[in-house]
Amino acid sequence: MKDNINFYRQENAFGEFSNFYYAPITIAGQEWPTTEHYFQAQKFAHLEDKQYVELVRLAKTPSEAAKLGRNRAFPLRPDWEEVKDDVMRDCVLQKFLQHPGLAEVLQGTGDRYLNEHTRNDRYWADGGDGKGKNMLGVVLMETRAKIAAMTPKQIEEEVAKARSQ
Repeated sequence: MKDNINFYRQENAFGEFSNFYYAPITIAGQEWPTTEHYFQAQKFAHLEDKQYVELVRLAKTPSEAAKLGRNRAFPLRPDWEEVKDDVMRDCVLQKFLQHPGLAEVLQGTGDRYLNEHTRNDRYWADGGDGKGKNMLGVVLMETRAKIAAMTPKQIEEEVAKARSQ
């Protein structure tokens, strides 16, 4: 499809859309190096001992955070399958609200279809063959529409709320 924007690696065109792209976000008073760090840590947010969440937050790279997120030595939060899309929506929205330059790139895509193109993932991406769910692309398109409908004051309030929770 000609109107698709395919993205995957942060160093390539539209790499800003990757969760591995370094754009720190602050949520609930804590800074996260990437949305990948935040997303992976939330799998363990239910644990009483927050050491593992902190280990993920402080991971040196988003790849390391992803690897820690796949570690099943610690149980996933029981509601993970129900909340994972909303966790992604929240951190992706904050990424673009807290980095206006990135929001401009996202808004500059107009109404084009955003597609995370890789065979490595059939849920968040297209599975490489276009048959995956492409949920990250869907979340990005939802975020683009949400930001377009917001006033500057609403954006400021949303960022302040996220940073202080």
